[in-house]
Amino acid sequence: MQFVDFLALIHPVLAIVVVFPIIGLVVNFAWQTRQRRLETAAGNKSKIPPVVGPEHLRLGRWLTGTVVGVNLLALAYSVVYGFNGFVDKQKEGKLDPFLVIFMILMFFVTIASLVCLYCARQALWRGIFATLTGMGLIIIGAQDGVWRLSAQWYWSHYYIGMAASLLMIFSLAIVEDIYKDRSHRWRIAHTILNCIALALFLGQAMTGSRDLLEIPLSWQKPAIYRCDFTNKTCPEPKSQTPLIENFGSETPSFYDGFTVKY
Repeated sequence: MQFVDFLALIHPVLAIVVVFPIIGLVVNFAWQTRQRRLETAAGNKSKIPPVVGPEHLRLGRWLTGTVVGVNLLALAYSVVYGFNGFVDKQKEGKLDPFLVIFMILMFFVTIASLVCLYCARQALWRGIFATLTGMGLIIIGAQDGVWRLSAQWYWSHYYIGMAASLLMIFSLAIVEDIYKDRSHRWRIAHTILNCIALALFLGQAMTGSRDLLEIPLSWQKPAIYRCDFTNKTCPEPKSQTPLIENFGSETPSFYDGFTVKY
């Protein structure tokens, strides 16, 4: 692996180390909060401490930021180093400086909109900043270099992750409405949408593992991307190259007993 390949691992590492543990905590506090609310409504004294509600809210806000942040890191890597991304276009002399500046501005606007969404209290501004954050993610994700698998959108790591990110942004935007609405309609919507988001996060874990196997290393791209992914075929090599290179004076014991074909 080269340095650029190690950069590609930042996104999955942060997802595993940061995002998924927070998801577990948020789900745990959400369940306890609901149980305490039901017990209190029934006139019973709950053994669950009152702090579970504020902790659920605090960690939920953290979850939105981490999900969007990890998504932006993945998009930034893809736009720059992905297939037909900025690096590939630069090598071919096709890189548009205006597009580079526009992408930098889009990242800045998306991050700034998310920060403003955290600070906004009025419904109008929360809607505006939530929309700007979501639009920023979608516009960046539409660029060349992003591994989208549009033909398999229903099983695409990109589309599932984008849907989960948008649901997290929406959940953050309606927090104020949940506490003001006495009819609990916003609370019910929040619960349903976040159950869907939880299912999407499970899909992210599976499709992310698959993509780590499918996306080639940087030095393999010229050969891999000549393959026909639809028909699952690759062009025949022009020369007969040994399947295993000469390892030196001694062959590793792992390969003892194997026949090398030329």
